Amino acid sequence: MTSILLTGASRGIGAAAHAALAGAGCTVIGQSTAGGNGLIAADFAQPRATDALWAQALELASGRIDVLVNNAGVFEAADIEDADGFADAWARSMAINLQSAADLCRHAVLHFQQHGGGRIINVASRAGHRGDSPKHWHYAAAKGGMLAMTKSIARAYAGQNILAFSITPGFTMTGMAEDYLASRGGDKLLADIPLGRVAMPDEVAETIRWLAITAPASLTGATIDINGASYVR
Repeated sequence: MTSILLTGASRGIGAAAHAALAGAGCTVIGQSTAGGNGLIAADFAQPRATDALWAQALELASGRIDVLVNNAGVFEAADIEDADGFADAWARSMAINLQSAADLCRHAVLHFQQHGGGRIINVASRAGHRGDSPKHWHYAAAKGGMLAMTKSIARAYAGQNILAFSITPGFTMTGMAEDYLASRGGDKLLADIPLGRVAMPDEVAETIRWLAITAPASLTGATIDINGASYVR
């Protein structure tokens, strides 16, 4: 049975991915900041919080994790006229959106090297390609860093059967996206999506499930866009 560590599993894409992976017969070990409901508590704003999470997940998985899904993230505004707030937002965004993913990828690669391989799925964002709003430079920068990290891992370790993939959703109907759409004029933003709607969490979750279980090894290093053609490459 495939054992999967999934971060950000309490709501939105993470909750949908947890259901999809469990429904496919996987053992899913989920994380959230607060924990509860069977999830491990880990606050990624705290340095090295991933170390304890990885150790707990390994114990629950009887010593073997096959797939890491880095889905946890935070989307908070930063005003360029507020120097302290700007610096704090950048530090928090990098810690949660990028550093925690990097730390878990490090644990995963070392573990996979000892166990014949494994898969890493990093949930980034369309913002990593095309940028984001004037108040979200940090979010776009962190997600762009996640994409570059995924490609580096794929190129470095493919020969050891360690595969790495990225997913770049656009707006997805989660609480985070709903707040953003409301604050910036939902109709105008939706007009930028040729499909005419934002993605649903189960659409992203199905992509995560496919990459975790079914996707061919030759796809390693690839980025899968899920944005209704609002950004095409």
